[in-house]
Amino acid sequence: MAGYIPSTSDERQLMLEELGMKDYKDLYVDVPASVLLDELPGVAKGISEMEAETAMRAMAEMNVLYPTVLRGAGIYDHYIPSIVDTVAGKEEFVTAYTPYQAEISQGVLQSIFEYQTMICELTGMDASNASVYDGASAAAEGSMMCLKRNRNVVYVADNANPETIETIKTYAYGRDVKVEMLSSKKGVIDVNVLEDALCDEAACLFVQQPNFYGLIEDIEAIADKVHNKGAKLIVGCYPTALGMLESPGALGADIATGDGQPLGIPMGYGGPTVGFMATKKAMVRQLPGRIVGQTTDSRGGRAFVLTLQAREQHIRREKASSNICSNQALCALRAGVYMAVMGKKGLSEAAELSYDKAHYLAKRLCEIPGIKMVYDGPYFNEFMTTLPVDAAQIEKALHKVGILSGLPVDGGMLWCVTEKATKEALDLTVQTVRGAVSK
Repeated sequence: MAGYIPSTSDERQLMLEELGMKDYKDLYVDVPASVLLDELPGVAKGISEMEAETAMRAMAEMNVLYPTVLRGAGIYDHYIPSIVDTVAGKEEFVTAYTPYQAEISQGVLQSIFEYQTMICELTGMDASNASVYDGASAAAEGSMMCLKRNRNVVYVADNANPETIETIKTYAYGRDVKVEMLSSKKGVIDVNVLEDALCDEAACLFVQQPNFYGLIEDIEAIADKVHNKGAKLIVGCYPTALGMLESPGALGADIATGDGQPLGIPMGYGGPTVGFMATKKAMVRQLPGRIVGQTTDSRGGRAFVLTLQAREQHIRREKASSNICSNQALCALRAGVYMAVMGKKGLSEAAELSYDKAHYLAKRLCEIPGIKMVYDGPYFNEFMTTLPVDAAQIEKALHKVGILSGLPVDGGMLWCVTEKATKEALDLTVQTVRGAVSK
């Protein structure tokens, strides 16, 4: 029975035996030991609610809030207009449940429909679902959409976000699907050897735009090569970059996925976020999760309903292509409000400011002896540089002046700049890094 919780020790033991486990801790063997807790530190047992709140607040105050964030790699510090919090904070949305009963869920259904519409406009696709958990699960769900009986090999560009790669591998492991890594050259996919690199059983290729190193891929050329091999192309998008770059749909992609966190969702120390998925009309019946459609009611008025339900997992059961049983409706609402408020012009301005400020910082950093760009290709707002000193020194120095540094990676540091970074903060970054290097 769904949601059933064993209530006695005998029942719990039976459940563990059925799973081939001896202890409930065996359920967490894949979770790193460093993040597992036997008890909540700093909170004693048997204390009052007031004492517990005081202890929790003390722990929360240990978190550092940086005025300037120069780290991206999947979570981005974009400005969020105040109206996003105002609308999304209304209790009608915060407390809303699954909108199965359309006659009492028109507000939630319309908010999802508008979100889907804007995602389609942003990605150049024909249909969008009502969102999934995050960008990584969206990429994995997209790769599973492409599987066929004679095509069960998923290719993933090795310059995609490592967390996305691991999530795709996890999905594939559970379905006996083979995952092959596609090697990049000088930070990007080598289009000249792409077609020969794909086997005849290739179902799809997942590529990130811009990729993990911030570089811009030649999506149109990649799409041609992938389609020549009879496979599908999935493009994982950074939505803000689409304010400047051509949409994946216009460049020939079959599926567009990505993380909607830059669209009005706070960084939240890494979550929660929302994963968007959109595809061409030909693949809409393979699209997992919910889709809200527009129709007319008995009086001829505009109305919204969940549509294409016959392909949903709660009806198809073991034949379903996905096990997504929920969607991030509140996060999707935030993204929808953000896109509506920003509009095409606002999103383009945010993208252009991010681009310009990133290139300014890159130029200034490379004036420091020992720092240079790792890759020469065009980039959006993320870029990788070498470092003449240990990355920890740079992190520590910038931390002291209220700046979160770029992400330390093998061979240097991955920097990210959004529209929120001021010129003063970028100049202070350069000055601080120069001082750390000279020491």
